[in-house]
Amino acid sequence: MKARRTIDWPQAAARAARLIPRDRLHPAVVGWADARPRAEGWAVALSGGADSVGLLLLLWAHWPERRARLGAFHFDHRLRGAESAADARFCARLCEALGVTLVTGRWKAARASRSEATARSARFAFIEREMARRRMRVLWLGHQQDDVAETMLMRLARGSGGGGLAAPRAIHAFAAGRAGAAPRFHVRPLLSVKKSEIARALRLAGAPWREDSSNAKDAHFRNRLRLDVIPRWVRAAQRDALSGAALSRELLEEDDRALEAWVDALGAVGADGSLSVSRLAGRPRAVARRALHRWLLLQPRAGELSRQGFDALLRAVERGAPVRHSLGTEGFAAIRAGRLRFEPARRRRTPH
Repeated sequence: MKARRTIDWPQAAARAARLIPRDRLHPAVVGWADARPRAEGWAVALSGGADSVGLLLLLWAHWPERRARLGAFHFDHRLRGAESAADARFCARLCEALGVTLVTGRWKAARASRSEATARSARFAFIEREMARRRMRVLWLGHQQDDVAETMLMRLARGSGGGGLAAPRAIHAFAAGRAGAAPRFHVRPLLSVKKSEIARALRLAGAPWREDSSNAKDAHFRNRLRLDVIPRWVRAAQRDALSGAALSRELLEEDDRALEAWVDALGAVGADGSLSVSRLAGRPRAVARRALHRWLLLQPRAGELSRQGFDALLRAVERGAPVRHSLGTEGFAAIRAGRLRFEPARRRRTPH
């Protein structure tokens, strides 16, 4: 049996930090991280792959004052048998060597036929549950420039707008689940770095990582983009297309924030949860679309609208005339006296 090589992980982290210095990380993230409270706990989503291993090493090296409050979460999807179990053992050894607290979870409902989205939802449900238990609000993720291009092409295929195409964001704030609670953050410092740069830095630093064999299969849309489409696209562009996609994402995020600020300034959504149609009159359709999206998110009893249904309701909002539009079995969107409100459906009385 081949003996396992002993890794000096602190030394590997120091080398990786010299190869990817702080000024190569996303500048917005560096400034944001430096300004966070010292007592705040940080968590890393650690799969064992190159991106998450690189992220953990860089956080450990570039923010030494945070080490005592640095943790990691590893979720075993149980889809690759012994390989998945070996990933978990690798993450445990890495975290032990760095003095980082590791929390692991296993997918009890694992089944190879389940979709990538289902597996992702299970992973984030585990992480969010454990973070809430430990009162942690900052999750660091290893997405990098290649992920930006993949996500953009995936969302273009389903017709996403500017907000969707601006993902993944360097700093994504999530509203608190209850009144008075602090927001949560997903933070991605590697969006300014290519995957090949991360892998090269880890190799030169003497830091191994785990390869997910399922990434070499074309069962999922993202894998097909990664293995076939992106390499051809980069060659066809004859320029740094990955950096170009990353720049487009930044510009789309700027536009997205501007539209959100415009909706805020209009104050179209009232304290009672209704939407002022009159305040949207004459505004660009993009502003009305954002305001309507916000209103729908505030309606817990509204059913899921199809794209055609949403567009029909948007046209009604733009016209501003009285209308009653179905929102599923629970009720209607009704425009009356210049405001859009949710009207519950009347229940039919059952004969005794």
